[in-house]
Amino acid sequence: MDTVRMGNSQVSRFILGSNPFSGFSHQGREMDAQMIHYYTCARIKEVLRQAEDLGINTIIARADHHMLRVLIEHWDEGGTLQWFAQTCPEIGAPEPSMDRAARVGAPAAHIHGGYADHLLANGRIEELRPSVEHARKMGLTVGLAGHNPDTIRWAEENLDLDYYMCSYYNPIPRHKEAQHRPGTDERYRAEDRGAMTELIQGLSRPVIHYKVMAAGRNDPEEALDCVARTMRPGDAVCVGIFNGGNPDVLREDVEIFQQATARYGK
Repeated sequence: MDTVRMGNSQVSRFILGSNPFSGFSHQGREMDAQMIHYYTCARIKEVLRQAEDLGINTIIARADHHMLRVLIEHWDEGGTLQWFAQTCPEIGAPEPSMDRAARVGAPAAHIHGGYADHLLANGRIEELRPSVEHARKMGLTVGLAGHNPDTIRWAEENLDLDYYMCSYYNPIPRHKEAQHRPGTDERYRAEDRGAMTELIQGLSRPVIHYKVMAAGRNDPEEALDCVARTMRPGDAVCVGIFNGGNPDVLREDVEIFQQATARYGK
């Protein structure tokens, strides 16, 4: 699989996401529970091994104790996926998440999109600066995620980052809190995808395109075709999967993505 450069790392252009492993379905409490019960540590590790067999070399996962335990087991059993860590807003400021990731050798970390959007919504966006500086001191490649294009736009003008995580959708308001609450009503609007994909074209850093499937609402063929048309030479896509009903869904998504990028010469 092709790779791109982000900071000091070579990253597969298809990155494995992990929201389903932690029960974040963005489809309601019932699906959250289904994912939590299905994704035992053993089943998660099966997906990680399958990803490596498909040529994926990177996972984006939360820097919480659950995913840390799973990843350590995977590495101890011979796994080689590199971890781009996502900070956890329910734990607090980004720094503790960054510290956990750095201690086990993660090469990169990015600030959670909900956290960054929350700061923007409350006029506190400048609080991102010390978190970015902390990541640099820890030796991490540092990124920022966002669902709101204005969050990414501000970062482009004010922060020195290595990569962006750009969500195709902005499904919930972030004024009250940074973290996602299970059962929250979410909206996935075409105009949000259009606004973010347009912004991406002018950004100065590599972008990891995420939430491209609208949390399972979009047809994979259409969604990954849009990604292939939108992504630039140094960009990648992050896709999480729930394989409870189809053990081949990851392989199918990778094949669709590779066919789409070949079609557009990307």
